[in-house]
Amino acid sequence: MFTTRNLIDKLDTLFNGGADSPVHYRNLQRNIIITMLLVTIVPLTVMGGLNHYQYGKHLKNEVRTPLTNSARKVRHAFDLYLEERLSAMRFIANAYTYEDLLSPQTLHRLLRVLKTELGGFVDLAILNSKGQMIGYEGPYNLLGKNYADQRSFQEVRVKGSYISTVFMGHRKFPHIVMAVQRYTENEEDWIIRATLDTDRFYRLLDTLDLTQESDAFLIDSSGILQTDSRFYGKTLTPCKLHLPQSPSGRKNTFVTETTDPSGRQILVAASGFTNADYTLVITKPRSVVMRSWYSLKADALIVYAASLMVIIFVVVKMAGAIVLRIKASDQHRERALTELQHTQKLSSIGRLAAGVAHEINNPLAIINEKAGLVTDLITMGEAVPLKEKFQKLNTDIIDSVNRCKAITHRLLGFARKLDTVMEPIAINEVLREVMGFLEREAMYRQLDVQMELADNIPSISSDRGQLQQVFLNLLTNAFAAVDDGGHVFLASKPSPQGGITVTVEGNGCGMSPETAKRAFDPFFSTKKGKGTGLGLSITYGIINKLGGSIELTSHEGEGTLFTITLPPSPPSK
Repeated sequence: MFTTRNLIDKLDTLFNGGADSPVHYRNLQRNIIITMLLVTIVPLTVMGGLNHYQYGKHLKNEVRTPLTNSARKVRHAFDLYLEERLSAMRFIANAYTYEDLLSPQTLHRLLRVLKTELGGFVDLAILNSKGQMIGYEGPYNLLGKNYADQRSFQEVRVKGSYISTVFMGHRKFPHIVMAVQRYTENEEDWIIRATLDTDRFYRLLDTLDLTQESDAFLIDSSGILQTDSRFYGKTLTPCKLHLPQSPSGRKNTFVTETTDPSGRQILVAASGFTNADYTLVITKPRSVVMRSWYSLKADALIVYAASLMVIIFVVVKMAGAIVLRIKASDQHRERALTELQHTQKLSSIGRLAAGVAHEINNPLAIINEKAGLVTDLITMGEAVPLKEKFQKLNTDIIDSVNRCKAITHRLLGFARKLDTVMEPIAINEVLREVMGFLEREAMYRQLDVQMELADNIPSISSDRGQLQQVFLNLLTNAFAAVDDGGHVFLASKPSPQGGITVTVEGNGCGMSPETAKRAFDPFFSTKKGKGTGLGLSITYGIINKLGGSIELTSHEGEGTLFTITLPPSPPSK
């Protein structure tokens, strides 16, 4: 029986010039042709059949994925649009007193800012606890109207905030209402209420770039259209298309197949809003969605037939040159090995990039918080008295950006080594600076953060940016390990051997002996699905690079203590 081993032996004989007879050559050529046809046509045919079967089996999921992603993205854009404006109203309600907002000049200025900076706002009003509009700024004569019997007034008094569905109301055009409840010093509630037009709804729907056969619109939980639909009705009329409910809840995104009132087979994607009674609906005809599959199947058959003819032609004509093909195969194998090495290097770069992402999240969070606070102060006005505060905040932002640059440069260090920048460092100043980055989180979580920084600590020569990274990593881990209301202790003191010693301690969950042994291993993490496992590994590497040492003491259920010792200056290399 002819086997692959027989073929290799005959090829070896032919390659070494030991088989020159025509019969041997014809037999070898015939066997090569038969073998090559079997090992090419049969797998190709089987693969094509299996792919066709598997594609048909999973077709529904494949064609639904783009539609699901589109629905989620646009719904998320709607959620951001509504939440952004509701947050602005919450800020106004907190930043201004009840008496300030009753001033027509204040309301006029706030409405102008909202229109300019956010857009979509039509008017702004203040309602007392009885539903009476006692303050109003806008294009309508609504001052003095009573809204006690309206749903927006009743809902906001129950929930504290409210986003309405589209309705007509006194303004006689489709709009929505946002309202936020607050209390005076006498514990009497009042409401700030704003009207928004629905023009932005249509602009967000236009981002889907749908074909003429498709449709996208909003409905509420009662099936009333909140925007115009191409095929199923106008705004504030019942939707003609029956929308099936998601088995896992209306707020989730789901795709289903149904038949619309005109008899078309359509795919329907629905995604419920998070904080409002809206559902985004996208419809596409099944024939449009499947059009690419029909085209692909026809193209695949053509390619398959052409491939068969090419395979037969090449196998028959090139059987005598099989030895050269083997040589070419060896060369190809070498190229494949080179590409594999390159792929492994890219994989290493990917893991390193994950570490950089882990480290850069903290400075970016700081930038976000500080920039947000600056924006809040600017919005409050009276910038001149707060000039020094603004300068301090801007300085913090610049320092954080520089921190991000340092981390990016360390990523470049994968290909070329960057020198460490040594300078005189006052360690207490670095520790206070890092704690300043985290003080808002500590305040929000009511953490008891105690600092015991010795006054007689000498200056050391080290890299300021890398030390910031080390202590930010350790303190962030300590914050993550303790529960809300927990204790974190930070201390510094001179080291008996010269230099300094810094300790970071938290009364969190602690580590088992097995976990503590692996704490500094790369990619080892106890944060299931959340951590990269690179924070402590990078910290360990930085401390060693700076000539110091780091020790870990942990007891499960009691807490963890990190002790960092740094020399007066790094050792010479």
